[in-house]
Amino acid sequence: MFDEIEFEKIKRLPKYVFAAINEIKLQMRQNGEDVIDFSMGNPDGPTPNHIVEKLCEAAHKPKNHGYSASKGIYKLRLAIADTYKRKYGVELNPDTQVCVAMGSKEGYVHLVQAITNPGDTAIVAEPAYPIHYYAFILAGANVATFGLKWNEDYELDMESYFQSLKNALHNTMPKPKFVVTNFPHNPTTIVVYKEFYERLVALAKQERFYIINDIAYADLSFDGYVAPSIFEVDGALDVAVEGYTLSKSYNMAGWRVGCFVGNERLIGALQKIKSWLDYGIYTPIQIASTIALNGNQDCVKEIANKYEKRMEVLIESFGAAGWKMKKPKASMFIWAEIPECVKHLGSMEFSKRLLQEAKIAVSPGIGFGHEGDNYVRIALIENENRIRQAARNLKKFLSQFKA
Repeated sequence: MFDEIEFEKIKRLPKYVFAAINEIKLQMRQNGEDVIDFSMGNPDGPTPNHIVEKLCEAAHKPKNHGYSASKGIYKLRLAIADTYKRKYGVELNPDTQVCVAMGSKEGYVHLVQAITNPGDTAIVAEPAYPIHYYAFILAGANVATFGLKWNEDYELDMESYFQSLKNALHNTMPKPKFVVTNFPHNPTTIVVYKEFYERLVALAKQERFYIINDIAYADLSFDGYVAPSIFEVDGALDVAVEGYTLSKSYNMAGWRVGCFVGNERLIGALQKIKSWLDYGIYTPIQIASTIALNGNQDCVKEIANKYEKRMEVLIESFGAAGWKMKKPKASMFIWAEIPECVKHLGSMEFSKRLLQEAKIAVSPGIGFGHEGDNYVRIALIENENRIRQAARNLKKFLSQFKA
């Protein structure tokens, strides 16, 4: 009798594209099949021991068992501010320019909820991590898109980017209020340099829009590349906020600890909406996260080195099996163009058949927008032996498509 009641917000969300792959993967595993899973960016390594030990110590103290602070305990906010000072030379006020989040994804969604009015427009370049786009849809806003372009070294084509961005700013009604950026990029692994943010901040001030920047993969960089923060640019605090997470840098994905920092007006809006919606992360987790940020950072380098080694093994072994790809400068992914012999299948059908016939799970590029349909995203969450096993399966799979 309630069928006539519509949930309009949910109706605006499409079926999650990755669900089809996940369903096949689950069924195969229930049937006892061995799936080599590169589909989700879920770190497989343990959280460094000194962080776990601090969690256990803090959890044994009853004073830490009550409600926490929705915007994060002061010592964690201070540790985040100190991290920005150490890494980027940026001064942040831990009270007004830092907000802890239950993972950067939660922080992003609630930030968008707090600052977006129904009918507003945001600009998100594609391919895109789905929530970067759909957080605005959930908030009753609209999204304008354009396609990302990059060179063979996975560096952003800045001239194409800014020409497309200006076109979107001038040809979209109502005029966009927000531009979302994410570098090192998920899914494409595209990187940028400080010059990009200098141009973007100048354009934001000229055209009057806010920037929401995501640097979840900033610590996972290779071959001398160092991912910049937007706040290395003078004046960025006037127009931008930036999201960071401990998930990838410290193998703490399940701990759900992230943050947003930057513009006081936007951070204040996030702090206010969170004060209505939650009582914060479990305090011992926040205490342990403080230790992660303030402690020895060798563990971060070790985690990055592990992903780089896996990346090199995968590129070499998959290349020998007939799937050529290039090494990116950052992230825990490879954004791989589908081999020519199977490109006619498209990313979804290719991913399904690769899973069913070769027992290799990847994320179809179409799930990140139509601009991604010639690609798949490979997450480096399997060890080197499993990667080589996947390469053997892949070689047999691809042989059926070659004349």
